[in-house]
Amino acid sequence: MDPEQQIHPWFALHVRTRREQIVCCHLQAKRYEYFLPQYTCKRTWSDRVKELVLPLFPGYVFCRLDPQDRLPIMVIPGVFEIVGNSKKPMAVDDSEIAAIQLLVKSGLPYEPWPFLQVGTRVRVDHGALQGIAGILTGVKSRYRVVVSVTLLQRSVALEVDRAWVSPADKECVTYPNIPLSNSLPTASGFHVSCGAQPVHLATQSRQ
Repeated sequence: MDPEQQIHPWFALHVRTRREQIVCCHLQAKRYEYFLPQYTCKRTWSDRVKELVLPLFPGYVFCRLDPQDRLPIMVIPGVFEIVGNSKKPMAVDDSEIAAIQLLVKSGLPYEPWPFLQVGTRVRVDHGALQGIAGILTGVKSRYRVVVSVTLLQRSVALEVDRAWVSPADKECVTYPNIPLSNSLPTASGFHVSCGAQPVHLATQSRQ
């Protein structure tokens, strides 16, 4: 990866729904580092049940970019805008991206969840999710840790054992380094097909 690319923050691209993978193909061709988290769900039809892989945040793709050099991004078909305020793009918090990457890489089941900002903050101390922090919710002895992307007002929830978590101070939460490599499993949501060639997300950088 180009060292200069690493210093650029993550931004959220607002893209046409159901065109997220096409946008990723264009980003890969332009050698940008990008991230399209996906999840698996089951849909029932009258005659069958089908398993689908869908974007975790429909209509959004994360990308490292130079906010002063936005034209190569904005000319990609399907890209509406770089999310921000009325004046300029706003970066996504690195710790939030790291949390989503860790969650996706864990291989544990997770799903979209209503956005949460207020609640008991906890940190997972054991297992594949060790180091991840979020808000703890519980329904009928089933506990979930909810991780959010504040800029998008979107959240993700994964079920955990109550014994895995402990209270967390937001200012003290750290995440382990997330290895971004072609070894990341397709089932964890890091795979998209561009024509006949598979592309593993979050591994490409612009040179």
